[in-house]
Amino acid sequence: MRATDPGSAGQGQKARGMTTRRRVLTIMAGAALAGRAAGAAEWQGRVMGAEARLLIRAGRASDQVMSDLHARIARIEATFSLHAPSELSRLNRQGHVEASGLLLDALHLARRMHRATGGAFDPGVQPLWQALAQGTVPARVLPMAGLQRRGRHLRLAPGQALTLNGLAQGLATDLVAQDLAHLGEVLVDMGETCALGGDFRLDLEDPAAGSLGQVTLRAGRAIATTSPGALLFASGASHVIGPHGQPPLWSSVTVEAPTAALADAASTAFALMPAPAIRRAALGLGLGPVRLVDPRGDLITL
Repeated sequence: MRATDPGSAGQGQKARGMTTRRRVLTIMAGAALAGRAAGAAEWQGRVMGAEARLLIRAGRASDQVMSDLHARIARIEATFSLHAPSELSRLNRQGHVEASGLLLDALHLARRMHRATGGAFDPGVQPLWQALAQGTVPARVLPMAGLQRRGRHLRLAPGQALTLNGLAQGLATDLVAQDLAHLGEVLVDMGETCALGGDFRLDLEDPAAGSLGQVTLRAGRAIATTSPGALLFASGASHVIGPHGQPPLWSSVTVEAPTAALADAASTAFALMPAPAIRRAALGLGLGPVRLVDPRGDLITL
């Protein structure tokens, strides 16, 4: 790979690939203890169809903490899943729902990202995604502006359906991180990654370009990667698609942010945006650095 970022030497990124519905999770803890002896306790599971992982430097979590973790994950699935009964699947099926605070918070962030990215981030792509998955004629996308809210009552426009896959794993990571902050130094990976109480070195890779080296995720920061080519429809189209059917422009996008939900949503939208627009959006949202890998394998850091 040819790195175009002059500051990237020794900070590349490598990972074991893990496939979800729309990305390869290219962030895993390799030398996760940032130079310390590797004695952390570890938990692995699944959240929103993705592999999830906790590394706890101080040792194992109590049974009560793990029970609370499983309850938190169940609530997240019951809110956002598109493949099991949930608030969101019920909203899409019947066109209206009395929303929980968690769903309303997610939609608030989605609207913020929609505005900041010039519409590139739009949960209204769900009908288009479904059509491509089924090999049928792509449906017309109704942007999330068509969603009506009165108090907690949400109502979709006729023919509208939403997906929050572009931020749900990040939001799950943030919620779990809040629950585990008292444990000290913890790496929370619920599909996106957050560092608590200490720094962690992470390995990253691009599915096409391969190893990009390592980055250090500082305490209190989060990181997310979207790799559009990691999972394709039978037609060859990427699972990462824009509201007008526009294809992704980048082989992978990695975003650091104050929260995992912001990093998750931004990496999804930025995959569809040219570099100047990404730079403007990242500045306005307080994100960065943003690492882009173009189709030739060049690494660009904004």
